[in-house]
Amino acid sequence: MSQTYDQAIRSADVVLVEFYATWCPHCRAMAPVVDQIKEILSDSAVVLQLDVDRNQEAANAEEVEGTPTFILYKQGRQVWRHEGEIDGNVLLQKVQSVI
Repeated sequence: MSQTYDQAIRSADVVLVEFYATWCPHCRAMAPVVDQIKEILSDSAVVLQLDVDRNQEAANAEEVEGTPTFILYKQGRQVWRHEGEIDGNVLLQKVQSVI
């Protein structure tokens, strides 16, 4: 990532970050859901997917202990966080609720 994590979470009014790992079965299960949400929200929010193994500094700074971890930001401030698999509709509604 060419920009810092702080710059990334401030790159739009609403940013959803998913910390994932390629070896994580729960992350693989969530991948198509996150892709669909990214498509649905393309005009209204940014969805970032960060591999914890490649972005250890950001993962440590955000105290990510499990994967996947979803963190929702509004104007650069964390407003919601969830660790583990989550229903796609619940995740979508959560993001839409802060847009």
